[in-house]
Amino acid sequence: MKVASALALTATLASAFTPNAVPFTRRSTSLKMAVTTAQIKELREATGAGMMDCKKVLTEFDGDVEAAAEELRKKGLAKADKKASRVAAEGKIAVASSGGKTVLVEVNCETDFVAKDGSFSDFADKAAAAAVNLDGDSVDALMAAPVDGSTLEEVRAGLVSKIGENIQVRRFASRGGEGTTTGAYVHMNRIGVLVEIEGGSEELCTDIAMHVAAMNPAYATKDDVPAEDIEKEREILTAQVADSGKPEDIVKKMVEGRLNKFLSENCLVSQQYVKTNDKTVGKLLEENGAKMVGFTRIAVGEGIEKKVDDFAAEVAAMAKGGK
Repeated sequence: MKVASALALTATLASAFTPNAVPFTRRSTSLKMAVTTAQIKELREATGAGMMDCKKVLTEFDGDVEAAAEELRKKGLAKADKKASRVAAEGKIAVASSGGKTVLVEVNCETDFVAKDGSFSDFADKAAAAAVNLDGDSVDALMAAPVDGSTLEEVRAGLVSKIGENIQVRRFASRGGEGTTTGAYVHMNRIGVLVEIEGGSEELCTDIAMHVAAMNPAYATKDDVPAEDIEKEREILTAQVADSGKPEDIVKKMVEGRLNKFLSENCLVSQQYVKTNDKTVGKLLEENGAKMVGFTRIAVGEGIEKKVDDFAAEVAAMAKGGK
């Protein structure tokens, strides 16, 4: 028994001096201030960063919440820059009104899940509230506008850090001025319409905006149709009836008839009002002593090329890489 114990002790001592032995590591004697749960909570509420990120940076800065928040902000800005190249084709249309002026703002994100997030929605509303106080439609000017003690751009970057998606204020549009009435309608946060009229009421504008959201007319009135668009349509219609064998004067009447139909279908005031379907929008305006000035319609993601993921190809590529 004594021999076995001696052999075991010898083996233990020998292993301590072999090249493969784990080297002795001296523990750091530097003192760090203990980070409290309250500090982590305060930093999380201030920055929206993750709990472990907050704890790590608080430890690094000895519990200094202000310095830790600044460091997280720096890291958040770096993360926002990395995400800026990702396609953001989802999002929300936000609306705001002030002093007879109404604005629509399109704010984009990457997924419909984030588009429904409360923090994202609040940011879009703040962007609209800032936009209504600006002259012009410069997005750069909007991003430099003051919001919550920072600029809108700084708030955006912080939200990117918190949510983890590319978020962009893409555009905004406004209508309204002296002697006109404006109203807006936003459908499911994805389609926004502004309507501006002379006379009438905000309620009338909103009703017509709902019609525009549904029917998507190309023009407000026939006077708004560019001459080149009319001529192009006339050429197309003439080509369609060129081989009809009818006399030239009859062909011209056919073309003009079809052209008038085209204009009626594509001009707002000539369309049947969808809410009642018993009069045109122009007649509705006339009955309310109003005259059409114009409208603006924007939809989330229109014109943005969305990335389509091929899940099968992605899995195949992963499998191939694993071989």
